[in-house]
Amino acid sequence: MGFSVLMSIYEKEKPEYFREAIDSVLAQTMPPDEIVLVEDGPLPLELDCVIEEYHKKHSILKLVQLKENVKLGKALAEGLRYCSCEFVARMDTDDIAVKDRFEKQYNYMQEHGNVSVVGGSICEFGERGGEVRIKKMPLSHEEIREYAKYRNPLNHMTVMFRKEDVLEAGGYEHFPFLEDYDLWCRLLANRKVLNNLPDVLVNARCGDGLYGRRGGWKYFTRYCKLRKKQRGLGLLNWLEYLISIVLTFGVTVPGNRIRKVIYRYVLRRNDSKLQNIEKRPF
Repeated sequence: MGFSVLMSIYEKEKPEYFREAIDSVLAQTMPPDEIVLVEDGPLPLELDCVIEEYHKKHSILKLVQLKENVKLGKALAEGLRYCSCEFVARMDTDDIAVKDRFEKQYNYMQEHGNVSVVGGSICEFGERGGEVRIKKMPLSHEEIREYAKYRNPLNHMTVMFRKEDVLEAGGYEHFPFLEDYDLWCRLLANRKVLNNLPDVLVNARCGDGLYGRRGGWKYFTRYCKLRKKQRGLGLLNWLEYLISIVLTFGVTVPGNRIRKVIYRYVLRRNDSKLQNIEKRPF
């Protein structure tokens, strides 16, 4: 049966980050049957060389090369076509998987045949050191369904899902920055069960541009399209729809400084602060 790991890489990825990410996948207590890596458009020579190095050493690495950059949603949709296993685990090319991540998720999916997707917590860290945070997520399907009305209920880089169920819901679609949230909503509308494990599954790189990427009018209008879609799928009633628009406006439109305060002291108030460090905690 086994499982596939689905990754997508593009020209701006740093080779050293990719090395750490792929090494963490290969060093798992339960290694994958295959790693499907989508090359989303032309890549710099240095990054190409690193990928080729791993491709020669590891036969489980399958490359899917796209002639032009099509963005994450379309790249993952294409890569999913090449995943040959029933279970598919997502992994970003700049994060680091906890050593027993896949073993925990695979066993969980085997024991819970009604679950379509299982994710988990992440440990966010910065390259310059500083505060490390554990980003926790709602655990049960009921909690996730309620949470999803206003916020993304799963950490995308941590999920393992049943390929058949994701394809039944339409698979990944082109929805920049929100392609995963969009997919979870469609799965929920299809009455699929989504769960999260309480464990930290991935050490996630949190760059300086995080708050900038999550704001502005363009980001707000994308969210409005998602809210409208949620309403059409029956996930929001009219009052919830209006509340979601107001809340989304309050988080996305203010400047980066205000957004940073909102994320740190409102949206992430339940996150665990580990310590101030100069090196990564793993």
